[in-house]
Amino acid sequence: MNTHANTTEGRFITVEGIEGVGKSTNLAFIRGFLEQHGLEVLVTREPGGTPLGEEIRELLLAHRHDGMCADAELLLMFAARAEHLAAVVRPALARGVWVLCDRFTDATYAYQGGGRGVPAPRIAMLEDWVQGALRPHLTLLLDLPVEVGRARAAKRSGADRFEREEEAFFQRVRQAYLQRAARELERFRVIDASRPLDEVQEGLARVLEDWLASERTAS
Repeated sequence: MNTHANTTEGRFITVEGIEGVGKSTNLAFIRGFLEQHGLEVLVTREPGGTPLGEEIRELLLAHRHDGMCADAELLLMFAARAEHLAAVVRPALARGVWVLCDRFTDATYAYQGGGRGVPAPRIAMLEDWVQGALRPHLTLLLDLPVEVGRARAAKRSGADRFEREEEAFFQRVRQAYLQRAARELERFRVIDASRPLDEVQEGLARVLEDWLASERTAS
């Protein structure tokens, strides 16, 4: 039975983490879990999610623009996000669809802020401009030590422009993520992604069960 009728606005859930945390595998698990609870789910990603966003993603990840300045990178991220919100996320939420997004603005604070050193107030200004009051209802941060994530990511083919960064870059990214999670305890849930996959997904299921129960109580 669907306990969240589509006459109400959907929920916006984001999944975050550094390279190698298993976002793709766990996004599929989260989608299946939510659908088993009778929810209509749209899975999308950032940067990307629209034809324009995917073209911007290619600009951001490909090596032909190695050395791109941090401000250009930041603005491209938010250009893709503006299109994504207008064309995909906001319309889906308005229809009562639950949106599950592979990375969102927390990644910008982590990668462009923590990693590149862009001041947080500059990111916040763009966040307010592009998003207005919209923020994720729940953010699942898959966390593991940088060296573990990099070892996992190295098994994949062809490192992109970000994946070729030095370990110190990813240490800063991870710390920025954890700092944001510590400041926003109501929204974030941190999952230890260094554990075996079945244990990670058991943890995700417990978190989602508890959160869905609180959503039902609140409604």
